[in-house]
Amino acid sequence: MVKKIVIHSEYIKLDQFLKLSECVPTGGMAKALLQDQAIKVNGEIEERRGRKLYPGDQIEVEGSGSFEVEAKA
Repeated sequence: MVKKIVIHSEYIKLDQFLKLSECVPTGGMAKALLQDQAIKVNGEIEERRGRKLYPGDQIEVEGSGSFEVEAKA
């Protein structure tokens, strides 16, 4: 099941997204997940904390599930 995460701006940075989606409690833990190559954005492994995510992007986080960025209606 894909969880929808609503953002209220044009984009959200990956580390902020990970906290918003409750995958990690801190930015440091986000960095560790990225170093472990445990995150995929649109099917590709992502290692950049500052990667900009836009509505429609699909994120997979090992151990936490699948997510989709959605714009506020």
